[in-house]
Amino acid sequence: MSFKKMSALLLVAMLAVGAFGCKKKEEAAAPEAAKPAGNTVKIGFLGALTGDVAMFGKPTLEGMKMAADEVNAAGGVLGKKIEIVEADNRGDKQEGASVTQKFISRDNVTAIVGDPTTGITKVAAPIAQKAGVVLLSAGATGPGVVEVGDYIFRDTLLDSIAIPACIEYFAKDLGFKKVAIVTSDNNDYSVGLSQTFRDAAAKVPSIKIVADEKVKDGDKDFSAQITNIKAKKPDVILFSGYYTEGALIMKEARKQGLKAPMFGGDGLFSPKFIELGGPAVEGSMSALGFSTEQASPATAKFIEAFKAKHNGELPGLFDAQGYDAVMLLVDSMKRANSVDAKTFKTALAQTKKFEGVSGTISMQANREPIKSPLSLLYVKDGKFVLKAKVPVKMD
Repeated sequence: MSFKKMSALLLVAMLAVGAFGCKKKEEAAAPEAAKPAGNTVKIGFLGALTGDVAMFGKPTLEGMKMAADEVNAAGGVLGKKIEIVEADNRGDKQEGASVTQKFISRDNVTAIVGDPTTGITKVAAPIAQKAGVVLLSAGATGPGVVEVGDYIFRDTLLDSIAIPACIEYFAKDLGFKKVAIVTSDNNDYSVGLSQTFRDAAAKVPSIKIVADEKVKDGDKDFSAQITNIKAKKPDVILFSGYYTEGALIMKEARKQGLKAPMFGGDGLFSPKFIELGGPAVEGSMSALGFSTEQASPATAKFIEAFKAKHNGELPGLFDAQGYDAVMLLVDSMKRANSVDAKTFKTALAQTKKFEGVSGTISMQANREPIKSPLSLLYVKDGKFVLKAKVPVKMD
């Protein structure tokens, strides 16, 4: 063979190897659907373990681990053990995206539970959808989550269901007529909850929104907003944000002599709200999908198991929803007889009247959950206690 022919063949071979190598790199860069191998099914925890919203992330992870331990002690799911893969996104959207990518490309998770907040869930959802990995948020209540695609779910009580029920209770049972709204406009959860309230209130003639103020997460001074609200003499203040700003708003309200209580979603439900607000937050209300009072048999069993594991401490909303998230995934895998996300996502979407510890859960046609009952809690003598259980129609 001539030198020229040998050189030509060598060049062709080098180009082929180079092309193959480039193809491999391109394939590695594109996230793929998880392929469970061996005797383990990996479920990623997406949430904050440090920072302000760790108050939501830590208990979610506790509940997930408790569920995984119970499933594994009973033999696992379809002969496989559940492994919870955890990471701290610090409540940061960019870090939430990075953690989601890591779960998919490096840890090869089958499903992700989280984030407990709406904002980070909306960042993570398109990544999970593209990769074909089920993402089930155990806390996001705002709009624009499941619309991302058919791999995206949640198990929390939706604002769109909770708020109309609360407004009806306010009007009929508490006699409230005038409402002041305060929105944290750099917080997706707060913006969505406030709009849900406006839309629902428009359908109740006896309820009138008399003030509509804006704040930001991280603000410390709310004197101007409270001055404006006080002049309108509201019966209740809807604050759609989180507990830190909520507590400071109520301290300013009491300082100015405004006696109206505060109402909010699960963003207010934290011991920190009471710790920061003290006497100023007495009477404040939070709408949740979970309460340890008037518990169902399934919830009572969960409460006792949690207390035994945590030195008598009672579980909270996010403990329960994290637990239910894992159990919903396991239930759907069993009904589908598969741990492949492409298969069990269909079973998850068909869930009807699942008896969770945070309530009875059904998935609607759009994969949005309906949960019953609604628990309206309020602060009494420095503790959150049950004010009312409001049934939600499941059909």
